[in-house]
Amino acid sequence: MPMRQDCKHFESRTYATGETVRKCNLDLAPEAPWRCPDDCPAYARRLADVNWAHGTLVTPPTPAEPEGEGIAELLDEAEDIVNAVGPEVLADLEAERRRNAGLFGRVRARFRRSP
Repeated sequence: MPMRQDCKHFESRTYATGETVRKCNLDLAPEAPWRCPDDCPAYARRLADVNWAHGTLVTPPTPAEPEGEGIAELLDEAEDIVNAVGPEVLADLEAERRRNAGLFGRVRARFRRSP
C-alpha cells in the first residue's frame, strides 16, 4: 500500500532546494516514502488541517522506489548511522559555539574598557 496521504500522521514537506520529505510522524512506516504497512495500527484519517499553511494542495509525486529487497532494513541501517553520529555532531557544534562566544565576549569586554 502506498503512503496514506490522508492519514493524520503523514507529513510531506518541500524545501527551497526542491527536495521533498515524505514520512510518518510516528516512524511506523519502515518503507517510507514509498509505502505504509498494510495493517498500520496507528492509521487515522485526517479530519481537518487546522492552522496549516499550504503552498499547494498537491503533494509532490513519490520518488521511484529502488529495485531490490530489504529496502526497509537498508533505511533502518542508514537511520542508525545518522543517529550514532548525532551526539558527536551536537558536541562539536556546542564546542564551536563556546569558542565563538568566548572570543566575542573578550572582544566586547575590550571595547567596554576603551575610553
